[in-house]
Amino acid sequence: MVEINETVVKTGDFETFVNRTGEGNKEAILFLHGSGPGVTAWVNWRYALQACGENYDCIAPDLLGFGQSSHPEPLPKNRQAWTELWVDQAVALLDELGIDKAHVVGNSLGCSIAQELLIEHPERFNRVILMGPGGTPNTKLTPELGRAKGFYDNPTPKKLRQIMSWFVYDFEKLKPEIDKLTDVRYETAMKPEVQRSNDSIFATKAVPVPITALNRITHPVMLVHGRDDRVCSVESSYYLLSHLPNAQLHVYSQCGHWTQIEKKDSFNSLVQQFFSESI
Repeated sequence: MVEINETVVKTGDFETFVNRTGEGNKEAILFLHGSGPGVTAWVNWRYALQACGENYDCIAPDLLGFGQSSHPEPLPKNRQAWTELWVDQAVALLDELGIDKAHVVGNSLGCSIAQELLIEHPERFNRVILMGPGGTPNTKLTPELGRAKGFYDNPTPKKLRQIMSWFVYDFEKLKPEIDKLTDVRYETAMKPEVQRSNDSIFATKAVPVPITALNRITHPVMLVHGRDDRVCSVESSYYLLSHLPNAQLHVYSQCGHWTQIEKKDSFNSLVQQFFSESI
């Protein structure tokens, strides 16, 4: 099994905590995690890092304001300012690692960042996977997402475990996985700097990428979505499919928001087939 290595990389004025496998492989993949209480790159991408590290240089950073990466002071004023910070972080990370061009895999919030990267720095990226994207004009605030955003109103391990159960299609099947992650994520979520960043990030709403900008993204894009996603519904991917000129869509039945966990073997195979241009 491929070992996940941990390191801290200086990215501009900040420090980025990075999980990495497959260093030295010819092609690189940048993995961008989603949001949620106590989320980290390792929580989101540990299976993908191990599977894809055989053939690719896989880089999964904690975004600024999450996990063990820097938590900005002063805090950005709104979501757009946070997004600009994440875009700069991703490019600075690639620069520091000496990577001129990479593939990208985004999950949820990470999909929005990936789109901004393609608009602002198109020459730095090759093929792109957007898994469980939200942030589109037709993305609805579901009860599950609304409750998740209210975690810090009364944070408890029980409440976090309940939130994570909404992210999957078959809770009973993934109960051991969720039980294992609850303690890890709760410990991270309760760090004062993590809560402070979370409150700032979600104080304002994300601004959807304009259709005119989506139309100019010519990179090959694969959209991946769980049909039964109760956090970001599959309609978000249908929207992007209709506006990205070089996109295809893969939908998994009996799957929620965590495709990379619920369908990990198939998903990891799909990632490598798409990046190798087999599909």
